[in-house]
Amino acid sequence: MKAMAGKARREAAAEEDAFLRDVVTGLSAQPKWMAAKHFYDAEGSRLFERIMELPEYYPTRSEMQALRAHAAAIAALIPESAALVEFGSGSTAKIRLLLEAAPHIAAYVPVDISADYLEEQAAELRRDFPKLKIFPVAADFTKPFELPLGVRKLARVGFFPGSTIGNFEPLAAVAFLRNAARILGGNASLIIGVDLVKDERVLNAAYNDKAGVTAAFNLNLLTRINREAGGDFDVSNFSHRAFFNTARERIEMHLVSKKRQRVTVGDHVFEFAPGETIHTESSYKYSPAGFRDLARQAGWLEEALWTDDAGNFSVRVLKAR
Repeated sequence: MKAMAGKARREAAAEEDAFLRDVVTGLSAQPKWMAAKHFYDAEGSRLFERIMELPEYYPTRSEMQALRAHAAAIAALIPESAALVEFGSGSTAKIRLLLEAAPHIAAYVPVDISADYLEEQAAELRRDFPKLKIFPVAADFTKPFELPLGVRKLARVGFFPGSTIGNFEPLAAVAFLRNAARILGGNASLIIGVDLVKDERVLNAAYNDKAGVTAAFNLNLLTRINREAGGDFDVSNFSHRAFFNTARERIEMHLVSKKRQRVTVGDHVFEFAPGETIHTESSYKYSPAGFRDLARQAGWLEEALWTDDAGNFSVRVLKAR
């Protein structure tokens, strides 16, 4: 028990050190930025759960509608006794739709950086799908990792829902898709959620909700820096800004400095001019042809595409070339 506790403390310390390094790197850049993955401390995760329930936030509802409507067609493209590998497993709602529609899936491999979360998720799914073999993998899904021995002889299908691909810069998205192809192996398939370009009013409303939950989610990043990286941000001196960048076809989220100010993080001091921002997230939106071309650059061919009724969101099946 002592050894396990010691390992947990070392891992937590390493995560805090990595977070501090990322914060210093981002705030030292011009323009300033932060990696969107750092939104998700306990409070950030709670706030994102609320965001997904907001009337303005269409992506989750739209993707779920598309998955429900086309579950049988998606299941038909999954080989018999295949292993389903989910990159960055989150809520089990979407994976449950696929598992219920495709009982011929033999194994499920959820991949996430949080080992504790994975075990909780796996325990729930083992209870509800007792015949399914589940092999959790604690890893950074954006980097190479080894698949469990128990699935290496099975046909493999990747699952990457939630429009997370839009959070990558285009070159990084290609790199991720290439890495996924290497991990899954030859003749693999990938089921992926991709948000679509649409009316700017819909996009802007989704990231500027009337209840202010997205603003709280964005500003919580500063609270986390104060708590975990020794920062002294006065959160009231910053505001949330989100807008659709038409030229780059992406939503951008920023934290805007309301005045000239100086902020300390650990041993580092950062100056902010009035109106200067920290770019906290980009969310790229794709046309059907635009994403098809991106996937082709990474060695994938599009096998099928479905959308929700409103045409806001797409679910695609890609096939490795």
